[in-house]
Amino acid sequence: MPHRPLARALTALVALLTAAVGALAVPGVAQAAAPIHYVALGDSYSSGVGAGPYDLSTCLRSQKSYAPLWAAANNVASFRFPACGGAKTADVLDDQLGALSATTTMVTITIGGNDAGFADVMTDCRFGSTSTCTNAVNAAKAFATGTLPARLDSTYAAIRERAPNARLIVLGYPRLFETRYCGLLAMSTYKRTILNEAADVLATVTADRAAAAGATFADTRPTFAGHGVCGAQPWIRDVTGVIEAYHPNAD
Repeated sequence: MPHRPLARALTALVALLTAAVGALAVPGVAQAAAPIHYVALGDSYSSGVGAGPYDLSTCLRSQKSYAPLWAAANNVASFRFPACGGAKTADVLDDQLGALSATTTMVTITIGGNDAGFADVMTDCRFGSTSTCTNAVNAAKAFATGTLPARLDSTYAAIRERAPNARLIVLGYPRLFETRYCGLLAMSTYKRTILNEAADVLATVTADRAAAAGATFADTRPTFAGHGVCGAQPWIRDVTGVIEAYHPNAD
């Protein structure tokens, strides 16, 4: 029998992406579904950092990432997986677009968090003072609203150019924390709250630029709600995960 939280999580994530893809058949018309040639681009939230085990590359790709799980569940005609932990928009443009072609029919991507300084912000908030955390979060939010939109626009446009026949699905990032009390060693409620607020800003910016590019935005926040760090059944790793910290676990 499958582990129940894992089964629920996989069902939710597959349903989320399936809803984003949408039905291929026209109601009332019998037709064969077109083959799906799927390419998964992006950063650690697409490569599967936190889920493990990983391939032998430096990208920390896991077969428990949503991308290979969805590809296997939907019997795609082809699947390419260049997503890489630590990637920024420039890395997608320089290193990942070669997986795309005119035959690609579906592309998914998570990107932008590392451009906004995800790792440094989390380090400042976990180990720094309240003021250090606040300053880091405010700087990340300013970057997300001021500089990131143009970078996302360029990235989505380049994907369109390399894969003109593909549906582009942009996945957002979840909120990382629940804000209830969870022990003396946890980040303060205030820090967790402003980090979640920063995640909301990033989601808003990403959704807006995805819409401008004619892409579908898949908001992961509702799926992860209640399962952040400090939740009863967390799906996000805490700081003990070291390089996996604040990434989705296998569940």
